[in-house]
Amino acid sequence: MASELKFARLIQPRNPLFWVLIVLNGLSSAISFVLHAYQLPIGTRLLLAGFALGNVIAGIVIALHLMAGEPLRDARDASDGAGTGR
Repeated sequence: MASELKFARLIQPRNPLFWVLIVLNGLSSAISFVLHAYQLPIGTRLLLAGFALGNVIAGIVIALHLMAGEPLRDARDASDGAGTGR
């Protein structure tokens, strides 16, 4: 990749992708629980396993995107103190 990956950039509460990542991780956990807790027909098991695998792949892609990019700046951050009298 062109830019350096930084683990500290992963946590960006102002970035909507961060919250998508959290939802995908929660959904993968819920699907995993259902797969282990209940005896489901094989077709349903395969379908749920496919969704869980898709969530993991999407989560990895989003995490790499967050770690490679710059954090989103809030409008207050972008003003650099303009209008505050400093």
